[in-house]
Amino acid sequence: MESKKITVTDDLLASRGQRLSNLIMDLAIGYVIWITVGTTIAIFADVINSSFLKIWISGMGKSEKGLSFAVIAGFYYYLTELYFSRSIAKFLTQTYVIMKDGSKPNYKTILKRTLCRFIPFEAFSFLGGTAEGWHDSMSETYVVKKHEFEKKKRIIILP
Repeated sequence: MESKKITVTDDLLASRGQRLSNLIMDLAIGYVIWITVGTTIAIFADVINSSFLKIWISGMGKSEKGLSFAVIAGFYYYLTELYFSRSIAKFLTQTYVIMKDGSKPNYKTILKRTLCRFIPFEAFSFLGGTAEGWHDSMSETYVVKKHEFEKKKRIIILP
């Protein structure tokens, strides 16, 4: 049996509004995770009475806090998009990440996509003509509307 592939067309792509909503919600979710991890470390330091951990947490500068947030955000994006092809925000906006042929991205593609998010000024890459960021174009992935994609998929695969 021949495997039929779907070509991503403009009507399937997530809108700028959906992409902006994804960014804002994912940053908020990442911040909550970051605060939760920091609080857990602080509580753990108190429970085991570790002066090293207490000093480390209380003495973190802006750059260390920024780096720790970036690490947590990176894991968040990588793990959610690897296992579910969508972050929590993409789940809420009914969008997900696919390859040009409609297949699910592999771990290398998701890693590349995640690392590209850390390119300076990458968030401004959406200001161009399409609602596509550098992390999309460099990893050759697309964020599509879930329902439109699944409808097209059913039409192509069923006949």
